[in-house]
Amino acid sequence: MSSNKFSLEGKVIIVTGATGVLGHSFVHALAAQGAVVGILGRNEAVAKERVAEIESSGGKAIALVADVLDKEPLEDVCKTVLEQYGKIDGLVNAAGGNQPGAVVQPEGDVFDLNMDALKQVMDLNLFGTLLPTQIFGKAIAETAKTGSIVNISSVAAHAAVTRVLGYSLAKTAIEAYTKWFAVEMANRYGDKLRMNALVPGFFLAEQNRRLLTNEDGSYTDRGEKVIRSTPYKRFGNPDELTGALIWLLSDESTFVNGTYIAVDGGFTIFSGV
Repeated sequence: MSSNKFSLEGKVIIVTGATGVLGHSFVHALAAQGAVVGILGRNEAVAKERVAEIESSGGKAIALVADVLDKEPLEDVCKTVLEQYGKIDGLVNAAGGNQPGAVVQPEGDVFDLNMDALKQVMDLNLFGTLLPTQIFGKAIAETAKTGSIVNISSVAAHAAVTRVLGYSLAKTAIEAYTKWFAVEMANRYGDKLRMNALVPGFFLAEQNRRLLTNEDGSYTDRGEKVIRSTPYKRFGNPDELTGALIWLLSDESTFVNGTYIAVDGGFTIFSGV
């Protein structure tokens, strides 16, 4: 057993949205700490590519192809993991994102919102967290000695960020869900299963790159506003989220339940003055 107190050696951890930008950092960091990582996403080619990357570095991973909003494939891959490893110890609900129709432009009519797009963003972010938890969370409760579920919130749940209405609503709901479900699990399972959330600040990913940077890499007007509102005066690097993630999944955080950890360079605490 590793002497590293934050080791995830022997733990089987599922990461949804693992074929995305942040998911890429997550799965490599977890594998480096000794976890068997379930790389879950819709893109089978990318999932298998990331498994190969991890295995080439001596880690362990398995590609799991499923949509977080489709119950049957999620149940199938959960069964596959249990058959192969006999247990699941952790879940990272990293699937999420935004879409143009749910973004309210400054010139747009706030009384003529795109309800269909808003519902789609709510579904992906909120119910794309609830449904995997229903399936993998049950497996964790039944098979793990101590289990941990980590959801992904956003600074948009703590301060009004213009334009991204659907995303803000969904992430705010995820924090309410995290608190509520953490209490329910404690009441039903004691300290065997916990749920917490990470609150990332602004990290460049495919969904926000065009909003925050120009093609030449310079900041857009919105990007400049974010930088001015972040005491560190820069965007985060995906690898800077992994320390908090590893801690929440490790046995070093067993008394941490129903809370959120901001990793935002000070964005949520800065008054602007």
